[in-house]
Amino acid sequence: MRLVRPLDRYVFAEWSRIFVVTALGFPLMLIVIDLTDKLDGYIGRQIPKGDIALAYMFGLVDSMFQVLPAAVLFATVFAIGGLTRHSEITAAKASGISFYRLAAPIVVGALLAGGLSLGLGELAPVTNARRLELLRDRVREGRTQRTNFAFAAEHGRVYKVMTLQAVEGWGELWEIERRGQGADYPTYVLAADRADWNDRTGWLLKRGRLHLLPTAGANVTFQFDSARDRKLAERPVDLLARGREPEEMRYAELGRFIRALERSGGDANKERVKQALRISIPVTCVIIALFVAPLATSNQRGGAAFGVGLALGTTIIFLLMIQLTQAMGGKDLLPPLVAAWVPNALFGVAGAVLLARVRT
Repeated sequence: MRLVRPLDRYVFAEWSRIFVVTALGFPLMLIVIDLTDKLDGYIGRQIPKGDIALAYMFGLVDSMFQVLPAAVLFATVFAIGGLTRHSEITAAKASGISFYRLAAPIVVGALLAGGLSLGLGELAPVTNARRLELLRDRVREGRTQRTNFAFAAEHGRVYKVMTLQAVEGWGELWEIERRGQGADYPTYVLAADRADWNDRTGWLLKRGRLHLLPTAGANVTFQFDSARDRKLAERPVDLLARGREPEEMRYAELGRFIRALERSGGDANKERVKQALRISIPVTCVIIALFVAPLATSNQRGGAAFGVGLALGTTIIFLLMIQLTQAMGGKDLLPPLVAAWVPNALFGVAGAVLLARVRT
């Protein structure tokens, strides 16, 4: 008995065709809308046209990550709807092929889309950072000082700064954290009351403490009057630049930033929700396919209009739920993990009920 039948290839090809068109078409449409709105500003800042075009190519990765669940939804609705309208599902059932077996290639496609989403989720922070550099969005013009901020530096280092005066070249209440593993590469937290900048020698940290954390529960502390951190190479103007947002950090980097933010007393609920969404959105690709597949079988008389309405309606409801639960998680009205997974849980339960009731 062959595992892959001609009917499987046919269903998968129909689904894949719609999926690819949607997964590329939606981001391109968003790019056109965004570019139309912001083009005058880019030209006013004298950004070369080549940099603008390249920046939007980099932005395509993040846009695809965001729309893949919608692409799966549209592909499933129109693939199943087409099979229903042409009585191909009825013919398959008459041949002894159940609806579950008929929809198996679509589930495989949704799983592949979920894997693609995971990969794009890790690639998007790199492309987002490059996009911002090309569009000159990193530095806020005209600023000379910054207060109470976190700056995610290279090599897993996070700076927490209470005050920075860039023109004068000094700051107050600095904390530098670098995550490590074991005694050979320990985690450390360096806190200083003041930091002074010199163009030749760099930053000089004054009146501080160095906490070495080689193992869980161990804390070796050194006090110093002055010290230099050779990795602290950022100039004052670099620290004025907008720190990396969660969208510019990979999953592990975002986790380190969250732990550093919480250790310093900050509120990391929004960041925790965003980190959890890196996993829940790829899972959404499978959940949404299982939810809309049985709904799409009612597409026989409604035709294409019904399919468009069903796809758009489900997408809008799902996006509203994502925004609502994300806001609730950020405000600590829901635990961050719960906030990220509630839409999947609700649609998953509804999908299970619909699948159990579908005529096979």
